[in-house]
Amino acid sequence: MTQHKKLTLSQLEQYLSKAAWILKGPVDASDFKVYIFPLLFFKRLADVYDEEYQQALEESGGDSEYASLPEFHRFEIPAGCHWNDVREITSNVGQAIEKAFRGIEQANQHLLYGIFGDAQWSNKNKLSDRLLIDLIEHFSQYSLSNSLVEADILGQAYEYLIKHFADMTNKKAGEFYTPRSVVHLMGLILNPQESESIYDPACGTGGMLLECVDHLKEHYKDYRTLKLYGQEKNLTSSSIARMNMFLHGIEDFQIVRGDTLRNPAFFNADGLKTFDCVIANPPFSLDDWGHENWVNDSYGRNIAGVPPKGNGDMAWVQHMIKSMNSTGRMTVVLPHGALFRKGAEGRIREELLKQDLLEAVIGLGPNIFYGTQLAACVMVFKQNKEPHKKDKVLFIDGSEQVRVGRAQNYLEKEHINQIFSWYNAFEDVENYTKVATQKDLAENDYNLNIPLYVEKIIEDNLPSVEVALADLKMAWEASQEAEENFKTILKKFIN
Repeated sequence: MTQHKKLTLSQLEQYLSKAAWILKGPVDASDFKVYIFPLLFFKRLADVYDEEYQQALEESGGDSEYASLPEFHRFEIPAGCHWNDVREITSNVGQAIEKAFRGIEQANQHLLYGIFGDAQWSNKNKLSDRLLIDLIEHFSQYSLSNSLVEADILGQAYEYLIKHFADMTNKKAGEFYTPRSVVHLMGLILNPQESESIYDPACGTGGMLLECVDHLKEHYKDYRTLKLYGQEKNLTSSSIARMNMFLHGIEDFQIVRGDTLRNPAFFNADGLKTFDCVIANPPFSLDDWGHENWVNDSYGRNIAGVPPKGNGDMAWVQHMIKSMNSTGRMTVVLPHGALFRKGAEGRIREELLKQDLLEAVIGLGPNIFYGTQLAACVMVFKQNKEPHKKDKVLFIDGSEQVRVGRAQNYLEKEHINQIFSWYNAFEDVENYTKVATQKDLAENDYNLNIPLYVEKIIEDNLPSVEVALADLKMAWEASQEAEENFKTILKKFIN
């Protein structure tokens, strides 16, 4: 029986966790997302369609033909492709799901093409009819219509599920989940405004783009004026990103599946499309990134040189810089090695620093990313730095801004606020921040390793040599006296 009452966030979260529990056993945890996200999206589409149909039916005094007209529906659901059609099937359920998905995609070619991904629903070795019936019955418990589940809550539950899977599949999760607190810090620094365009060239499941939406919501601004763009190589992640946008009520977005460094998706007549804000956590130190095309890159992205064949970090940085418009700004998460590796990367760093594009380097604490012990850093680039920041780079050592946990460390709200206030102040703070000049950078051969700039002054609290010697003399005399006492006692025993 479907319940028709408003759902709370914790009810939704439990409901989604239970769906993962049903899959446990035949399906590897790293594949749960491949099945659960499309089913959740399918259920939402069907429930919203039914709600729209009901409203139009009432308005028209019961005219079902009128209520089925496309103009009353955000998305079309063709005959035989509704959730209830699939729910009635008891054999070859996987095939019925595939048929419904392809039917909905074709009926909404413009918005939903390929959105359900390419999972093998009809593979009975993995997904028996019994298991799929259980899963569909589980999802049928609640109505996910607009009036019962606001997009915001559904979006938050979706985010919860993404994190939940990242926790369960630690080894693989790094590829598609950045800790929420790091994303929040990047959003604060980027400070997107109404009507701006935001671009993430390695968007994963869309968390960074949605952070920019949340940033406007928190400041009571109209987030619907944002224009969101993302590209993502992984098919499952790019599908989830698109579903994620719809489930958060976002309409003005374009997310394209593809290899950004080899085949960027967004263009203007004169080359790469440019944006107000560029934000990303690209795959760290990508090996096979497309070095062969970069020497004569047809998009003109080698503005500072050709990155090494086995490491794409500086290719991402240059692609993102080239994607900023004339007043653009960007934040990117990179491994610490990007700050100090020599060779081709060193030459690229030097060139970018001479072009005065880098505004800040923020070192984050160790072990805060899923599936990697690596410490990471956030680099902030601006096309036009404010006058007092020109020819300067702010270094922030945020390595101590963590709560240490058993298996993992956490950046809490107070840590983010502390780092952000240092970034805003743009001044020296002993032990934590340093504003470096072009001269300082040159003296360090354009190496950006944070300890070269932020020197730790250790409070040693050690006594002076004189006091130490006096203490030593007293201790020596006391030990001599103890030894004499010991000998005296020993003699008594021997005699």
